[in-house]
Amino acid sequence: MIVYSVPMRTRFRGITVREGVLVEGPAGWGEWSPFLEYDAAVAEPWLRCAEEAAAGDWPAPVRDSVPVNVTVPAVGPEQAHEIVRRGGCRTAKVKVAEPGQTRADEQARLEAVRDALGPDGRVRIDVNGLWDVDTAVAAIGVLDRAAGGLEYVEQPVATVEDLAVVRRRVDVPVAADESIRRAEDPYRVRDLAAADVAVLKVQPLGGVRACLRIAEEIGLPVVVSSALETSVGIAAGIALAAALPELPYACGLATVQLLTGDVVTESLLPVDGALPVRVPSVDPALLATHAAAPDRVAHWEARLADVRALREDRV
Repeated sequence: MIVYSVPMRTRFRGITVREGVLVEGPAGWGEWSPFLEYDAAVAEPWLRCAEEAAAGDWPAPVRDSVPVNVTVPAVGPEQAHEIVRRGGCRTAKVKVAEPGQTRADEQARLEAVRDALGPDGRVRIDVNGLWDVDTAVAAIGVLDRAAGGLEYVEQPVATVEDLAVVRRRVDVPVAADESIRRAEDPYRVRDLAAADVAVLKVQPLGGVRACLRIAEEIGLPVVVSSALETSVGIAAGIALAAALPELPYACGLATVQLLTGDVVTESLLPVDGALPVRVPSVDPALLATHAAAPDRVAHWEARLADVRALREDRV
């Protein structure tokens, strides 16, 4: 078990440093990197994903590359334009609903993203469930116009019930993320007709094979997205996207671009808007460069002990 710590290029999801654990198994490496606020119950599926990867238990791919989007944090318009220009993708996912920012800030960001992409690029926004229904309905119309047309809006409200209401009141397609990965029953999104797109993340949902079962049963087009991992964790997301029978949307797996470093010899970065389907090689020198401080190692060891204790209680 190796604990890594990699600074981020821009504050994202409220953090400036990404931490996690790399575990080595008989077939290679897996990543366990639940966010710091998650308790053992939430973090346990993330560990299953790492164990699956380390065991080499992934299905055969049906494609050799995966189209991806560039991710734009809640930054100013000039920086947003530069991120998209450097990202090399034809689709951009833009964070909105940042505390302390205004609708005008979001409009300016989206206008800059559209300018960088050109008229043929696709723009989607991610709200992380931070709006109420009325705010969502009003904001989606405004931001749809600012973006020159939105591909979809991801998790505009927190609950599945509210997601269904918003979907009936707006013309922009709605994607579900937290309503799947944080829900006791991920299929309520399907049962309530609450979304047009399912966003699946391999770590929170317990691994590639677990996600494939959800994708088959939920009956919605799937976008595979990351949990802000190193290339080791991104490889699991790519394995899922590569194994899906259909992949109609670009996936949110180009997030290694948000980190200042990586732990592999050749990072999983997009070329012409796509990621290759391959397993990267862990670099011992980079592991040493990004090794976490001893107190952070102790923190992750304690978290791992909590997850193992939870598993024992369930037996």
